Amino acid sequence: MSQVDDCLAVIHKAVGDFVPQVGMVLGSGLGTFADQVDAVASIGFDDLPGFPQAGVGGHAGRLVLGRVGGTGVAVLQGRAHYYEHGKADVMAVVIQTFKAMGCEALILTNAAGSMVADAGPGSVMLITDHINMTGVSPLFGAQGNSRFVDMTQAYNQNMNDAMRKAALANNVKLHEGVYAWMCGPHFETPAEIRALKVLGAQAVGMSTVPEVILARHQGLPLCALYIVTNYASGMSPTPLSHEQTMEYAKMATDGVERLLNAFLHAYGAPL
Repeated sequence: MSQVDDCLAVIHKAVGDFVPQVGMVLGSGLGTFADQVDAVASIGFDDLPGFPQAGVGGHAGRLVLGRVGGTGVAVLQGRAHYYEHGKADVMAVVIQTFKAMGCEALILTNAAGSMVADAGPGSVMLITDHINMTGVSPLFGAQGNSRFVDMTQAYNQNMNDAMRKAALANNVKLHEGVYAWMCGPHFETPAEIRALKVLGAQAVGMSTVPEVILARHQGLPLCALYIVTNYASGMSPTPLSHEQTMEYAKMATDGVERLLNAFLHAYGAPL
């Protein structure tokens, strides 16, 4: 049996015939959204073979299964990062398990630095595209023609439109932009930020892109939100730190949770 099969056995034992429709990954400071799930089960990463240990503050390390509105969800409280393990595919079993459970779509969230003056700390942004600056892929070593994944529409337009609609209906200002993935764990230099601006990025962070590639490899449509927790290096006199990330993530939690609730209620509504 594969690790995905082993995970499915653990999950099915906990939830029976419950099938989630939407998988979710909650990034730094956003784990409290899981408290809003009408939970069927909560499973620690330790009990799920191949699920990575979340070694960063603000990542609880649990899989919560249940419903928000009429939509079945599988909510991951926390993620592992490339910089923790040196493996771009560290989230592969997670994404494959989402697909195998029956998820038909994926929502990703994270914390990121803004390169846009009017999108300061506490802002919420929708990722419209990304730039992979690391030179690595979670599909290194994958076999078969499916590894040649088309990334032209990496972020699903219908899901993005639904998120825009939810933002408008709930009075949440939703910025948009291109996200640059840097490997971390160190923050960027001012020169790197200037270069990323020239390349067309509006935000920068240390996660998410591997999960996007893995999800597209699995045929899962997705959208991604990020909380702006800091201005990028060289744009503010405030020193950058993970403590700052966690503090400013709290500022946007309410808006993100309202967005996610509205999106999921609409997703599960009858046609």
